[in-house]
Formats: sequence, structure tokens, C-alpha cells
Amino acid sequence: MSLRGGDPAEIGGYPLEARLGSGGMGTVFLARTSSGRPVAIKLIHQQFAADDEFRTRFRQEVAAARRVSGAFTAAVVDAAPEAEQPWMATTYIEGHTLAQRIAMKGPLDGAELRRLAIGLAEALRDIHRVGVVHRDLKPSNVVLSPEGPRVIDFGISRAVDQETLTMTGRVIGTPPFMSPEQLQAPRGVGPRSDVFSLGTLLVYAATGQGPFDADSPYLTAYQVVHEEPALGAVPAALRAVVEPCLEKEPEGRPSADELLVLLRDLPLDLGGTETGGVVTGRTRDMITQHHLATPATPTPAAPTPAAPTPVTPAADTAGPDTGSTATPIGRRLRRRWRPVLAAAVAVAAIGGGVAAVTADGFGGKGGVDKDNGVAAPGAALPAGFAPWRTTVPGGREDIPDELRCLAHGDALFCGGGGVVATRIKAEDGSRVWTAKSPGIPVQGMHLVGATDDTVLGYRFADQDAPQGPPSEVVAIDANTGRELWSVPSGAQSTAVTGRTQDAVVVGSAVVTVDSSNSRFEARDAHSGKVAWRTRFPAGKQCAPVLAGAQLYAMCATDTEVDALEVRHPTLYTVDRASGTLGRPVAVDGPAVPMGVADGGLVLLQRRMEGTALAGYDGVARVDPASREVTYSRLATAYAGTPGMADGTVYVSGQTGLVTALDPATGRKKWSRQTGVEGASGPVAGADAVYFSSATGRVVALSPRDGEPLWTTDPQADGLTGEQGASPRVTVAGRALVVAAAKNTLFAFDTQKPPKSG
Repeated sequence: MSLRGGDPAEIGGYPLEARLGSGGMGTVFLARTSSGRPVAIKLIHQQFAADDEFRTRFRQEVAAARRVSGAFTAAVVDAAPEAEQPWMATTYIEGHTLAQRIAMKGPLDGAELRRLAIGLAEALRDIHRVGVVHRDLKPSNVVLSPEGPRVIDFGISRAVDQETLTMTGRVIGTPPFMSPEQLQAPRGVGPRSDVFSLGTLLVYAATGQGPFDADSPYLTAYQVVHEEPALGAVPAALRAVVEPCLEKEPEGRPSADELLVLLRDLPLDLGGTETGGVVTGRTRDMITQHHLATPATPTPAAPTPAAPTPVTPAADTAGPDTGSTATPIGRRLRRRWRPVLAAAVAVAAIGGGVAAVTADGFGGKGGVDKDNGVAAPGAALPAGFAPWRTTVPGGREDIPDELRCLAHGDALFCGGGGVVATRIKAEDGSRVWTAKSPGIPVQGMHLVGATDDTVLGYRFADQDAPQGPPSEVVAIDANTGRELWSVPSGAQSTAVTGRTQDAVVVGSAVVTVDSSNSRFEARDAHSGKVAWRTRFPAGKQCAPVLAGAQLYAMCATDTEVDALEVRHPTLYTVDRASGTLGRPVAVDGPAVPMGVADGGLVLLQRRMEGTALAGYDGVARVDPASREVTYSRLATAYAGTPGMADGTVYVSGQTGLVTALDPATGRKKWSRQTGVEGASGPVAGADAVYFSSATGRVVALSPRDGEPLWTTDPQADGLTGEQGASPRVTVAGRALVVAAAKNTLFAFDTQKPPKSG
């Protein structure tokens, strides 16, 4: 809606364009940054500005929102909680709220309902991982954006390590979506209160009504505290997951991490309300009970098995649920998940992979461009090698993440998870030096790369520090760990390529995107001296893609990038010496670059259901010389994490199914069920291709027919089942270095892998 008389023309230097809405706390306006980016600015009503208690609540909201960073929440752009009339600017999320959507079109069902449930659970995971409780999760605080659901408005959230602030004489929240403890003892509310609210929200989304609806808010509150929820109209598969969320006691509910595991098990079509459709349990890869030695301490090598043991998927001993027993379906499910998910499940990075495509694919053979002087994997172990395990502390100890590594001679260089870069000895896991990042790690963004004398990584700004670039590419001397130079970095690669990396190492240079997302900049990796700058084509934004020796610019129009819906990408070859762009090559999209086959760039075509990714259903191959593009359709749409190694495209599914595809024809070479769920990969070694999950569980498959060679047990507590993670395995001669959740690294001899079971 347009601005009204009396509305300000600007707030904090941001020109206002429209009024988005007004509520009890303040008015929200649409504004623009100096670069033209839309933002939503919440301006607090004047009558509250002088209220010290209310101003404290708003200051708390700003602090909480700054701490939250995830794919399903709105990021804070700017704020002035101490201004005469306080305000906060966040990323503008375009779309209807869940309340508006249901009012217009009715309840959600099928794949749409499943995507909503998983997206909201991921949002809660991101919120809770930084110590924040939202406390007001309701349909009007969920925006159905083109890229998925977004949770907004942290107006009554709090950090769990701070005293809860409750306005005098009032219980704050919305009764139909509040937890029993929030109604009874709001100062003791914790993260599982949000899980209860999410359960009520999913019932509302599936049926158009809440599970405790009544004629008055007082009766609703009574039913929340004392009565059983009304779940008869909820699809059976979803009901089995929602019911534990609605337990009256917080300890009886799953955590957001545990809930996400359960939701990912749901079938794509949630079906109806009959009770025969309960899904079976997950394999034991969800958690680990395996404890290794202390960090950086060598552990004895396990004896070599007499013969490779094929990987057999874990069986569900409970069998299918027929609904024939009188025990309520949710009760039966709760008995199943409680023993399995008793251990805390750590958060793994769920995001794009690496956009530097080697001759083997994304991250193949350690994720390093072969032009960087990294030798191909050989048969020898690093001198003095013994199996080891270590944890690399990052700049944010409260937000552990995952690392990614590359091998360079006898050294490993790793980055990510609050670590710009670290140098580790491949033989024993001891750290030589570590450069930390003070800000909140961005999911999926790890190490940029390395040359003979320089390591390049990402640094994220501390949100409590003075205003500076939110992210930088940092060059570090490989021998001493001394910072050489840094440069602000743009951040459009995910929108353009479907991958998360905004810089690539090309020989002895590094190519970055400038902070205004308007040009490429090439620098000598060690000195930082600029070799060339190349502006993006008019009206487009680009990301660098390195495919073997060929550097590409993958570009999309500003409109498609702003909408996060790139369906017509354009490729340009980039001259590595001058930065000159070649003639454009249009590609049918959306498509994700995978690797190189027969000298051409291979892309997987994404199949979309509305704005949601449903899988990959085609292969496109670009010949850089002729600029011809050939397309092959796949027999079906393959869902999961894609990658490429030794000229073969692989897709590893959430449940452990690995499929190998011929990039020239799209023909399926083989398909193999493994016991490693949510694996990233592939990484090619000698006569094996490796896949690994966030738990550190690894499977080695024969590249010829997918025959399992060996598998390992989990090594860390991590969340499995995610899609899109970059490869976690690095080959260092005959040693395998594996990254897992909580910045965990471990290494073992591929000829003597740890025994499974």
C-alpha cells in the first residue's frame, strides 16, 4: 500500500517506498538500500519509544535477530534501537503470510505441506543454534516466499542465557500457538516451547484450524494446558510426527534437530488421515555412540578386515505400522524415536557445494583445481602417518559448524565453521596455525582454495563490531599463517549457480566478486596485486565457475537474481589473463554446474515444483570452443546431493541411495543403496569413490558397478539427511581425511578403514 500522510519520507537514510502494514508494536515500510536492494523497516510506534521496558524488549529483539542466520529466516540489515523512534531494517521477504495463504486458498497438502514443515523446522534449528527462542511462532509470522517459508518477527524472542523479559502483568504471545509452559510460567520458556508452537502451526497449515481452537482465548489457553489436541483431520504420516511436538511437558518433545530428522522421513505425498501410512524409522546413521581419542591424538589403526563387507541398509525391526492396534499412532512413534534420538543431534551445514569445478567435478580429489600444483592422489601414506582425530575451534565457539579441507603436499588446509583457514599436519592432525572468523558462519561457505604459498578463505564480520564488510576473502601465508591481504566479497553465487562460493583460485590468482556484485576482480593470490577487473554484462549478476583450466562467468538477470528464481542462465568464457568475456551461451535452466567431461562443462538441470527443488532431470553439456549446448533427459528426476568425479555424475539421496549417471547420455550406470544417509560426495580415490555424512560415516563404492567396498561407523554427532552439502572427504595419498559436524576432522588409512559395527 502507498505511504500515508504523516509517514516519514525516509528512516535512517533509507528512502521509503510503501507501507507494508501496521501492528501493535509498530509500522513496517518498504525501503531501498543505496544499491537498490529492498528492505523492510519496522518503525516502533511513538507511544512505546519512551517506555523503558518496551525499549528493552526491542533492543532484545534486534540482538536476537542479529544472531539468527539461516536460509529460512530474515537477516537484519541495519537497526537503531537507541534512536528517538527506534527502528530495524531486515531483508525484505516477498510473499503472503501463512495466515493469508490459508485464508485465500485453504489448507496445504502433499509436497507443499511437507516443504513447509521441513523449512520451518530448519528455521527453528537455525534460531535455536544461536541460543534464541522465538516465542511467537504463528501463521502471521511465517512468510511463504518464492524460495521457501521464512520465519520473521523476533519481537518477543530472547537469548536462552539471559533473563526472560515479560511485560508486567501480561503473558506475551498468541494463545492458540503458545505452549503450556508459556501460558503458565513464561519466564521458564525454552527452545521446546517453539517446537510445541510449530506443532500447532503444522496442524493449522494442514487443516485450517488449530489443535486447541475454542470460542474464546481463555478457553483456548485452558485447552492448551489441560486437553488433548484435535488431530483427526491431520494426514496420518504428519500426525505421527506432530503429536510428540504437542506433549504437555517440554522434555517429552523432540528438539528442532530431532524433529527435522523425523520430518525428512515423511513421504513426498503425505496422503490422507488413515493410520496405515506411518513411515518406518531411520537407520542408525542418525546418531553416534562411537567415541574416539582426544583431539589430535593418534589412535591405533583397526585391523584390516579379511574381506570387504558389503553395506547393508539397517532394517526397521518394528515392521510396517498397520494401524491395527488400539495404541494411538503418535504414542507408538514416540516410543520409537525417543531411544534413537536420546543423544543431542548437532547441526550440520546445509547449503550449496563448492563452485570451483575441477576436472573431476565439485571438490573431486580433495576439491582443488589441478592447476594449483596439488599432486594427484598416490598410493603412499603421509610420512609417519597414524589414524588421528581433532577438533578445530572457530571464532564462534557457540556455533560449531563443518570444515572443508584440501591436501597440499604434506599439509592440509581447512576452512569453514568460524575458521578462515587452518594448516594441519596430514600425518598426525596437529595444527600449525589457525586464523579465526569472528562472525556467524554462513552455511556452505568454506575454504576458497590454495596456491603453492597462499591459502584463501572467507571471514565473516562480527555483528557487534563497527560497520564493515559483512564478508571478505582473506589471503594467508601458507607457511606462517600471517594475513597478507583481504578484500570485501559479493554474495550472489548461490542465487546464480545453485552453489555457495563467491571466489575461486585460478592457478596463482584468485578471482572474486566485488562487494557491489557488479564485477569480477582477479588478484595475485600472495601479493593481492590486481591483475584485471571485468564488469558484469549490463543488467546481469554473475558468479565465477572454474571447470578444469577454463574459467566461466555464469550470469543471470537482476530480475531473476532478486526473485531467487534463475531459470535462464547465461555462460561466458573468461580469459584468465585479461578477464575478457567471450560470447554468451544461453542454457536452459535452472541448472547447476557439475564438472568437466570431454573438455566441456557439465550442468545438471533442476526440476522445480513451483519454487521448490524436486530433483534433477536433465544433463546439459557446453562446448567452450563451439559454444554448442547439448541436452540429455534423465529417465526420472533424482533427488539428493549431486556431484561429479572421474567423468561420472552422482546423486546421493537422503536415505543413502547413490545413483551414477553418464553425463554424455544421461543413462543410469548403476544405483546402490548404502547405509550412509544424507551423504555428500563424490570424491574419487584409487579404485574407489567416497561419500560421507555429517556424522563422519563414510562409504567406499566401486566406481565400476557401485559395489560397496567398506563402510565406517559414525564419528561425531551430526544431522543426516540434508541435501546440497559439498564433499566432506579429502584424499591425501592413501589416507582419507573426513570432515564432520562440530568442526571435527579425522583421518585413517583407506586400506585399513575403521571396522563397522
